Amino acid sequence: MDEDVLGFIEIRADDPANPYEQIRLQILDAIASGRLVAGTRLTPVRALAGRLGVAANTVARAYRELEQAGAVSTRGRNGTVVEASGDDAARHLGAAAAAFADESVRWGIQEEQALDYVRAAFRRR
Repeated sequence: MDEDVLGFIEIRADDPANPYEQIRLQILDAIASGRLVAGTRLTPVRALAGRLGVAANTVARAYRELEQAGAVSTRGRNGTVVEASGDDAARHLGAAAAAFADESVRWGIQEEQALDYVRAAFRRR
């Protein structure tokens, strides 16, 4: 039986984020903090889904989006493995912030108003 390295993940019913998004964000937070390091094999999709009481497709979507972001890679029968480190996460967040700023300017949203959107998003967590 595979070890549940994601034993810290939980789905909160009072969280407005979808379950797959909660899973994705908790894994990203664990990578950024160093709790999950490059090379760590994640809990298999079906095992994590069973523990969390969600559909396997929910966990699979979270893993797929993490893979698209370069945080993990899926190695077939060898499972899903953390690729990013905390430093990689910081670089990714910097790139996301730059894209957010560019998009805000494109829509004519001033800095303080754009930051209000970010603050609101943090409050929803």
